[in-house]
Amino acid sequence: QVQLVESGGGEVQAGGSLRLSCASSTSIFSFKVMAWYRQAPGKQRDWVASMPAGGRVQYADSVKGRFTISRDNARNTLYLQMNNLKPEDTAVYYCKTFLGRDIWGQGTQVTVSS
Repeated sequence: QVQLVESGGGEVQAGGSLRLSCASSTSIFSFKVMAWYRQAPGKQRDWVASMPAGGRVQYADSVKGRFTISRDNARNTLYLQMNNLKPEDTAVYYCKTFLGRDIWGQGTQVTVSS
């Protein structure tokens, strides 16, 4: 049973940075795609960024140029570097992969104050 555990969330002021991590309980080398999503209070969960194995990364327009997704296969970890954070980035951030079914982490809270 693969488990994903996010960390690195917190509270920052607008313009600040955070780096989120998503650690997998098993090797991510064979994961075809890993992704970040976020869910703001009272809103649906939205896709943020994807990183296919050997493919081109993709970003939601709202974070393009500010967020960077990366993965370290040796550490079995997915990252999300978030720069120039805005109050509208406030949300619970989740990582996800697909192994016959969607596998989600428990989420990490990011709060950006103005």
